[in-house]
Amino acid sequence: MVATFGRHMTVRDAAGRQLRARPFGRSLVVVCGDEVRCRADPLHDELHVVEVLPRRSALYRANARGRSEPVVANLTRLLVVLAPVPAPDLFVVDRYLAAAESAHVGATLVVNKEELGVDEELSAELVAYARAGYGAVHCSAHTGVGVGALLAALAPGAVAALVGQSGVGKSSLVARLLPEERLAIGELVRAEEGRHTTTAARLFDLTEGRALIDSPGVRDFAPAIESLEPRSLGFVEVERLSPGCRFLDCRHMREPGCAVRAAAEAATFHPRRYESYRRLRRLREELTAVRGPERKR
Repeated sequence: MVATFGRHMTVRDAAGRQLRARPFGRSLVVVCGDEVRCRADPLHDELHVVEVLPRRSALYRANARGRSEPVVANLTRLLVVLAPVPAPDLFVVDRYLAAAESAHVGATLVVNKEELGVDEELSAELVAYARAGYGAVHCSAHTGVGVGALLAALAPGAVAALVGQSGVGKSSLVARLLPEERLAIGELVRAEEGRHTTTAARLFDLTEGRALIDSPGVRDFAPAIESLEPRSLGFVEVERLSPGCRFLDCRHMREPGCAVRAAAEAATFHPRRYESYRRLRRLREELTAVRGPERKR
């Protein structure tokens, strides 16, 4: 699946041809990156997507009803883009990282708009991410600085998705990497509040078998609750520290003898990251309550 536009899609066949298609039936959920099986409908001159093949990996989000929705599929790496402007919401960054970790997909931070400079506060946060194990690529879609390093961060054959807040320059990075694709990129972008905003996800081919999915920007992101690792919620620091907790079922909130909370109080676990974990824990509980018990079929 190369692109999705609501119920309209672009698929690519084994010969490399890109074809318009639509899903057959309303129950079929297809996202960019999916591998699908199609069937021609000569009566209506349409191509129907009739089956989604098993996903090797996927990024899922929770909707307002607490239900799980796929965002992109068959990833090998998530590229979480942030920038000095707009001001980064690091709690959103953390939720993307938690979703990637829970899905066993590697994640890299991409600091775009390098020409604007990174202030001390953001630099300190990037140091904390590095200590957790998340590398960062500094680049600029505007000047081209660091874009080669971004490409080099993807192994040959990798399928990566660019995610992050609206306005951080994801589509501009794709345009810098693939200047010959400007027309295709422009079809997916609209002007909004003085900036360009991606309206649909699309997959682009890079060199050495790499692929890059550009996804719409977000204001917030809630990982699907059943996709999160239940004990750590995808926070690598919590995973490392939790064996030291007094209780095996410690939620790392108010429980006595909690090694995670003790590390946050001692600042060996970055306090803001710990607060981010606490917010996600509460959100998970809220969405679980909203969703209610699963209905038996």
